[in-house]
Amino acid sequence: YMLKFTEKAQERVKLFLEQEEGALALRVAVAPGSPLMPHYELSLVEDWQQGPDDVELDCGGFKVLVDPNSADQLEGATVDWVETFEGGGFKVENPSIKPLGQEPPQGPLADKVKHVIEQQINPAVAGHGGCITLVDTRDKIVYVQLDGGCQGCGMAAVTLKQGIERMIKQAVPEVEEIVDVTDHASGANPYFQSEK
Repeated sequence: YMLKFTEKAQERVKLFLEQEEGALALRVAVAPGSPLMPHYELSLVEDWQQGPDDVELDCGGFKVLVDPNSADQLEGATVDWVETFEGGGFKVENPSIKPLGQEPPQGPLADKVKHVIEQQINPAVAGHGGCITLVDTRDKIVYVQLDGGCQGCGMAAVTLKQGIERMIKQAVPEVEEIVDVTDHASGANPYFQSEK
């Protein structure tokens, strides 16, 4: 099964389907965005909203539709219903999503980018007490973290975009995008991690 629903989640879906007139299935999609912090969208749909390429699943007495783009990312995921202070909601546990920086970046792309950071970028930002760290590389996207004087600096985004990005892309042309995973608002813990 590509997608599992816990008993609580199954009860909730059935309840929602009963309440919603004309709704015949639950659509589960992964919204475009970060591969590290995916945003899941669950919505009730009617028959006419089923696409020709949708993957159709029977998840315990109700129909689930998954668009082909989301199917790979939902492989092995479990949907649960969680009660919180704000009320209840669906929570998707996805073992196939690996949070950033769990393992040191490896591979030819990571090595090239590390070299540029160590040889060119860090010596340049050291004067401001800053330091850039390579956190991860996925496909052709490079994830970096800014520490020291760079963090919380209003110019950090500008510095990153103009200087660092230019230096990395010049030296390693196959890099398509550079993403700063530093949380500039908080000084103490500058690193965002997706919930497992």
